[in-house]
Amino acid sequence: MRNCALLVAALLALVMSVASAAQATQTVWSGLVIAENVAQPAPIPPELIRIEQTLKALFGYNQFQVIGQSRKTLKTGEEDWLASSKYFALHVDARGETEAGYVLNLKLYKENDLLLETDTKLSKRSPLVIKGPQVGGGQLLLVLVVQ
Repeated sequence: MRNCALLVAALLALVMSVASAAQATQTVWSGLVIAENVAQPAPIPPELIRIEQTLKALFGYNQFQVIGQSRKTLKTGEEDWLASSKYFALHVDARGETEAGYVLNLKLYKENDLLLETDTKLSKRSPLVIKGPQVGGGQLLLVLVVQ
């Protein structure tokens, strides 16, 4: 009976360690998105399908085009990465993980000029969307999603 209890305890410890390891690594998708109103909108990019209705309601645009993106698997919660397009770049510096999400420093560049620097939090449960500068007839959006 004692051996059975030890075996159950060992299996429980193994399952818990595997579950916490699986939770420890998460992927963050970061995108530079141009939002516009056009007569014939293109289909929504796959990365934005989950938040399409929210984007349309919040910003009033009918088309969203990803112009730059990055996926980063976070192991420590203190990694950094870059999502870039022809003219814009979003530098993301993760500064730690909390139970609810990640603490981030974001820097948006247009070519070599720093347009925005901010500290923010990215929730594990909901995306982070920041309205950027006007671009042509549309708007640049910075979108980060824990996948």
